[in-house]
Amino acid sequence: MPSRIAILAFSAVALLSLACATNPVTGKKELVLIPEAEEIHIGQENYGPTRQMQGGDYTVDPELTSYVSEVGQRLAAVSDRPHLPYELKVLNSSVPNAWALPGGKIAINRGLLVELGNEAELAAVLGHEIVHAAARHGAKQVERGLLLQGAVIAAQIALSDEDYGGLVVVGAALGAFLVNQKYSRDAESEADLYGISYMHRAGYDPEAAATLQETFVRLSEGRSPNWLEGLFASHPPSRERVAANRAIAATLVAEEAARGELYANRYQERLAKLNRQKDSYDAYDRGRAALTEGRSDEALALARQALGAEPREPRFHTLRGDVRLQQQRYRDAVTDYERAIDLDGTYFLPYLRRGQARKALGDVSSARADLEHSLELLPTAEAHLELGVLAEERGDIDEALALYRAVGASDTEAGRAAGSAIARLDLPNHPGAYLELRPLLGHDGIVTIEVENRAPIAVRDVEIVIQRVNQKGRWKHHAQRVLRGEIPAESRGTWRTDIGPFETSADLESLRLRVVAAQPAIERSARIDGGP
Repeated sequence: MPSRIAILAFSAVALLSLACATNPVTGKKELVLIPEAEEIHIGQENYGPTRQMQGGDYTVDPELTSYVSEVGQRLAAVSDRPHLPYELKVLNSSVPNAWALPGGKIAINRGLLVELGNEAELAAVLGHEIVHAAARHGAKQVERGLLLQGAVIAAQIALSDEDYGGLVVVGAALGAFLVNQKYSRDAESEADLYGISYMHRAGYDPEAAATLQETFVRLSEGRSPNWLEGLFASHPPSRERVAANRAIAATLVAEEAARGELYANRYQERLAKLNRQKDSYDAYDRGRAALTEGRSDEALALARQALGAEPREPRFHTLRGDVRLQQQRYRDAVTDYERAIDLDGTYFLPYLRRGQARKALGDVSSARADLEHSLELLPTAEAHLELGVLAEERGDIDEALALYRAVGASDTEAGRAAGSAIARLDLPNHPGAYLELRPLLGHDGIVTIEVENRAPIAVRDVEIVIQRVNQKGRWKHHAQRVLRGEIPAESRGTWRTDIGPFETSADLESLRLRVVAAQPAIERSARIDGGP
């Protein structure tokens, strides 16, 4: 079954049945390809996977998420599309960022919350994102993609009809695309203008939108990598925006003869627990970096430091599990992942890692259940690869191929391993899809056969059939040969035959070459590491 995005892509490209409508925020006439119901569906479908990709929900302090949601809903109620199903979540990431998906699905990272000075600045951030949703900025990005790349998107979605195929992977990728896309200057200006209006309508001091931008400008000039990969990547600040926001705020205050509130004390009270955890999250982030760089002892010490200060944070337990997994202490790793899941069973990573640890321990049934559950939360190349290996080990080659093909084209370590596995399993049945033959004429007129191996794995024992046209113009069997030796991945090999002599290269047109068999050059266990 093609997804609704695929149907939209085909409709946009093939039919171009365009409609004109009035933008509910700006009042401008614009082209609309995606109706509101579909806009809401896109947000709902991608909200969960996108939050998973951005660190998952922050669960240690649920009251903080409730507070942020209350502020957001207060703004949504005075927006130009109050009927949208707005939802606001705090994500467990130190990267300072906030984003909105079509239909009112909004998220803000804890790393941004700790940089804000008062509730009005929070309202400025959330109001800006609410405008992106209400003014259809995200939906327009999708529409633009459908028009320009609809055929490509639809082709990707149609790659596989299997349950483990590309459908969910593409769906997850759409959310990442929307979150990471830069908005146009006009869209950013609209989000500032109407977002400031929303916050003022909700009773906040609009001047906070200007002070917020001043903070962003200062931080951007400091070139902090954390900020550059977060909010500034999609919402670049500037002194022009500071001046524009200040002018908008002054106009609103003058027109309404009321400034509004900052609610600084209330904000700091609600952020108190998160602010107390700052050192713990700093240790966690340093531990993640140390583990990535292979410094497992340092990463373990930092994980313990973070856990000592906040034992209820599931990400800290996951980090310690990841260290032990890297150290091949699989049972200890499983214990850490179980604790993380007990604290927060909604995040994909501990399920994925526990599945890998259980697989290494030989607990195949439990490993498979964990890996499949991680896929339900977020379709990852790693989980597809691991499940593919398990399917292959139990002899279900069709399922293994479906799992490998779901991610075989992704430019990741797991994707490349899956691509190699596909070639290894498929090569014996379809050697012609991976090997190309060309006859070459030697100096003495004898034919040499060049074999180009386009597969990502080495091949051996290439068996070919050589046919030659007779005087009546019919192809006749001339020879069948097995070319011994190995051809490395994505390279060429040549074999000299005894066919000839021919006088010119044009005489080679009388030959036809066909691959009928070939074998992978190495055993499965040498090519794919099914463990962590």
